[in-house]
Amino acid sequence: MILLLILVFMMIFIISMIFYLLNLIIFKKIFLIRMKSSPFECGFEMFESIRLPFSIHFFLIGVLFLVFDIEIIYLFTMINSLKLMVLKIWMFISLMILLILYLGLEFEKMEGSLKWFI
Repeated sequence: MILLLILVFMMIFIISMIFYLLNLIIFKKIFLIRMKSSPFECGFEMFESIRLPFSIHFFLIGVLFLVFDIEIIYLFTMINSLKLMVLKIWMFISLMILLILYLGLEFEKMEGSLKWFI
């Protein structure tokens, strides 16, 4: 049984090393090609920006979504932990987490992060 586990581990290790070496070989060539194709205008600044404009507001909404999504995961684990804890302690902890969620949402409203028109 142990010999089988060692064999599986070694096979996974060898396959991952092959992927790693292929990655090094492929991306080294792409990096060299990218360096040659970059624009150069005799040391002057470029006339136009290559990067597209990015709205910071969409980034903030994405971060808010991630934060509240992680807090919802905490709520699901709270429901599962009901079987393991005393009811009064569980109620206190769950109310504290919900209060923190609510206060965070109110803070974001007061800060204006949830407004679409600035």
